[in-house]
Amino acid sequence: VRLVESGGGLVQSGGSLRLSCAASGFIFSSYAMSWYRQAVGKERELVAVINSAGGSTNYADSVKGRFTISRDNAKNTVYLQMNSLKPEDTAVFYCRANILPRVYWGQGTQVTVSS
Repeated sequence: VRLVESGGGLVQSGGSLRLSCAASGFIFSSYAMSWYRQAVGKERELVAVINSAGGSTNYADSVKGRFTISRDNAKNTVYLQMNSLKPEDTAVFYCRANILPRVYWGQGTQVTVSS
């Protein structure tokens, strides 16, 4: 299993970024996928999750209305569109696949939002 995130960077407050997570080594279309983030000095937290077909999503309260998770099963890729970014969104963002009995993580991509 391999998860590779991309799309992070430095953006001003109010700006947008689109993260991508390219997956391989498993049947991508069979599994829910999620995005997590971890800020310096804080625990890793769930940002958004999407079911295997892409028809059901859930978000952390802190990002509802600003972030959108989506997936393209033909491309084995999950996305996180982030709008109206705030300085408090600054974190390393990780893609996660829960393929029992293991959980797999990508290497993370840094998102920095300047005020």
